[in-house]
Amino acid sequence: MDRYLVIVGFVMLAVSTTAAQLAADSRQRVSASTHVSPVKPVARINGAVLTEADLQQEISTMFPYAQQHGGKVPKSMEAEIRRGALQMIEFEELVYQEAQRRNMHISAPRLDHAIADLHAQFDSDIAFRQFVKDQFHGSQGILRRKVERSLLIDQFLDQEVTRKSEVSNAEMRAAYDRDPARFSLPRKVSIQTISVLIRDGATPEQEMNSRHRAEDILRQAKATRNSEEFGLLAEKNSDDDWRVMMGDHGLIEENKMPPQVSQIAFRMKPGEVSELIRAENSFCIVRLNANEPARHLSFEEVTAKLRKELQAQRVEQLRGALNRRLRKAAKVEEFS
Repeated sequence: MDRYLVIVGFVMLAVSTTAAQLAADSRQRVSASTHVSPVKPVARINGAVLTEADLQQEISTMFPYAQQHGGKVPKSMEAEIRRGALQMIEFEELVYQEAQRRNMHISAPRLDHAIADLHAQFDSDIAFRQFVKDQFHGSQGILRRKVERSLLIDQFLDQEVTRKSEVSNAEMRAAYDRDPARFSLPRKVSIQTISVLIRDGATPEQEMNSRHRAEDILRQAKATRNSEEFGLLAEKNSDDDWRVMMGDHGLIEENKMPPQVSQIAFRMKPGEVSELIRAENSFCIVRLNANEPARHLSFEEVTAKLRKELQAQRVEQLRGALNRRLRKAAKVEEFS
């Protein structure tokens, strides 16, 4: 649950997070869309006040691309992100209070180590001291309390959500057997193409000119000896965007091709170049590089993906249930 190691919404102390990410997070800012006082209360949880500053810091975490939008959340997304951020800081405060109620604590060595990790994300002692000054009024005590709060939230969620979200092999096997069609892969072909486009509204004469050009390219394509030579021809002559990939589409399923192309491509042999294919608004030439028959993925092949998926579902369920339980027992007030 690294997501919850939040220090004023800017710096995350999770061990798995890279130094570069931490440093970037420490510089994120999102401006409020209106001139709102940072100390304005937005919610109160059992008497503990959450402020506009807390909310804006959480928005920074939820929307890390604000820098690309003038430091603000786009208007079209503002209400949704603001609501989500409010729910998140309320949830974190509920978790923190429950951790305190259970007398959970963070050992001094672990807290010291976390602060040392945070310090290491900055280029110099001066930069770190400036950060402490800007965010914590220069107080090491406030910094330690903020870090300790974040670690308590993380510890509580690890205990109540992460550890309980483990999925057994039996559960994965049941999910695998329950929906076998989901693990069936359709047949695919690996193809390269060259397309000669026919302009919209082309006259019969213009269409014939396109066909003559395609026929000339086809003669050259038939003379290619391998995929590289065909690719160079595609790069030079094809009118579609695949030319920058030497015409290579990679492995592609039947239903993701124009039917005129798939009907021919799936009957070809590796290394074969098709005749001209009239497909939608173009004349198309196809080279088949490989066939991949339909097959069913074994349980062993999907275990890792299935475990991750089932765990994510369980985490969502556990978090939702925890949030509902904590809110039911708390006095939660929101202020517009």
